[in-house]
Amino acid sequence: HFTSPIRRYADVIVHRALIRALELGADGLTGEDIARLEETAEHITMCERRAMAAEREATDRYIAAFLQDKIGAQFAARITGVTKAGCFVRLLESGADGLAPMSRLGAERWHYDDKAACVTSELTGRRYALGQVVEVTLDEAQPVRGGLVFSIDTPPLAPAPGAKRPRAALYAPRPGRPPGVRLGKSRGGKAKGSEKRGGRHGRP
Repeated sequence: HFTSPIRRYADVIVHRALIRALELGADGLTGEDIARLEETAEHITMCERRAMAAEREATDRYIAAFLQDKIGAQFAARITGVTKAGCFVRLLESGADGLAPMSRLGAERWHYDDKAACVTSELTGRRYALGQVVEVTLDEAQPVRGGLVFSIDTPPLAPAPGAKRPRAALYAPRPGRPPGVRLGKSRGGKAKGSEKRGGRHGRP
């Protein structure tokens, strides 16, 4: 930044500190400047973060306005974040960011796994994971808020190796077992149906 005609204030402070340390002139930091150096640094950082936030908000609003007439269009995207609210996605072509809420992932219930950075179907064990490339459909574009809402069209990934047995497997039909009956274990270790039976001796 030494050749820049418009210097950042942080650079100016460094230059003035060097002038004082090397005794190059009268433009170095004063004793008062040095005493307030920590306060000045915190103020500079706060201003920079505020400017970055304003830049992001402006960009999001312009992108939402640009995509407003593309509701229903499909895009290639990458999952960049996973939370309890759903999956954050970024379009590969434009870099636009948006949210695919849990309600837009499918009819089944989804469980957020922060350790594995994924959301998992409680019924099948299939999952959407951080970094996964997916096809998404733009459902909403809100220029005022700068928000984009997507639904994910790509089927979820297969269950992770060693993952907990999905609920669908517990209720899957098997020979000799009526549909919808879950197998458990009795105290003696024998499998038994988990459906309730009427009567004291198990008779209807």
